[in-house]
Amino acid sequence: MISRSPDQTSEDRLSAFLGGVALNRAIPLRDQVYSLVRRAIVTGKLAPGAPINEIDIATRLGISRTPVREAVKKVSDEGLVRVFAQHGTFVADIRREQVEESYIIRIALEMESIKRAAPRITPSHVQDLEDIVNAHETAVKRSRYDEAIARDDDFHRYIAEVNGLHMLWKVVDISKAQMDRCRLLALPSPGAGQETIAQHRAILEALAKRDQEASMRALENHLQTSLDNTLAYLDANAGEREP
Repeated sequence: MISRSPDQTSEDRLSAFLGGVALNRAIPLRDQVYSLVRRAIVTGKLAPGAPINEIDIATRLGISRTPVREAVKKVSDEGLVRVFAQHGTFVADIRREQVEESYIIRIALEMESIKRAAPRITPSHVQDLEDIVNAHETAVKRSRYDEAIARDDDFHRYIAEVNGLHMLWKVVDISKAQMDRCRLLALPSPGAGQETIAQHRAILEALAKRDQEASMRALENHLQTSLDNTLAYLDANAGEREP
């Protein structure tokens, strides 16, 4: 488990994250606030243990508290925040068992996704995936880790969308929130980003050949490596607390 003590910088981090955000009144505010709060947690802008002040968020965004409360409830359902009666709402710790469960769900769904994608993939799809991998590599080289993770997700999402499996990726994305929190912490480790890119290229090479078995093996190796690296990071930093 990785936990953090609530610190005086949490409010500053949230303020900077929400600064300049313009909500679109034409679409549900709850969904937009949910995306903002979830991203703040997943990217570490709100660290484990940081308080979630619904009134403060509503004030900063210039909206009522109701959509904020609904958004925080949705984030809570994903296990990203914990609500303590009479005490408040706080960003949840990163727990090893939740990360493992995230990977179990992800591996099962993505293996089915790539199994279906391999015989359907076209040269145009392959080119699009090559562009994503190249953009991912550029982000890693420039130490733009938020962007690197976004391009990583684009790669996996695109494979699902080759099959038109949009709901599959939505389920994966929701289930992997705990995993993503670790990814951002571990990505700066020497060689981590380059290893991911090399594995993506191996997956792409198998897909380009429409080799279903090789594609599945390459993906399984990639996701298992990611799990092993994440668990090793968690074990090495168990009990770490932010100063």
